[in-house]
Amino acid sequence: TDTPLPPPTHAQSIASPINLILFALLLTLVYLRLRPKPPPTLSRAPPPIVFRTFTPPMLKPYNGENNMPVYLAVNGKVFDVSNGRNFYGPGGPYENFAGRDASRGLACGSFDEDMLTKDLEGPLDDLKGLGEEEWEAMRGWEERFQEKYLVVGKLVAVGDPEASKEGA
Repeated sequence: TDTPLPPPTHAQSIASPINLILFALLLTLVYLRLRPKPPPTLSRAPPPIVFRTFTPPMLKPYNGENNMPVYLAVNGKVFDVSNGRNFYGPGGPYENFAGRDASRGLACGSFDEDMLTKDLEGPLDDLKGLGEEEWEAMRGWEERFQEKYLVVGKLVAVGDPEASKEGA
């Protein structure tokens, strides 16, 4: 009927090899979960852009060469188009406009060098001779640039009193 079991001859140790391996694994997982994490590194912020007054000679170096940003002017506003360097920088289809007043060229849909003001020391292009369609095209480009790029300044002629305030 009910026969009692014989008493165990020795007690099982908690320190069996499998238990030690499982305990070590548990400690490793707890350590990996709770160890201090290195602080996240933030990317460096771009240098601040200050709104300034440009003259054509001051704008000319901003053509994307020598690690310079790419600026161009449309209707008196200077835009930082560096994000579109592949279009407006060296080798891009609109590279003639980099560092220059692109108003007439964009209005006329022409990327030719003769659309740019030759005399950088002279008066700004007054855009005389543009028809209503060209004005509309230029305003469209200006709106597009305002949506995509930062306005970093305004373009004035070399003799303008505002230019002398900036030290041009």
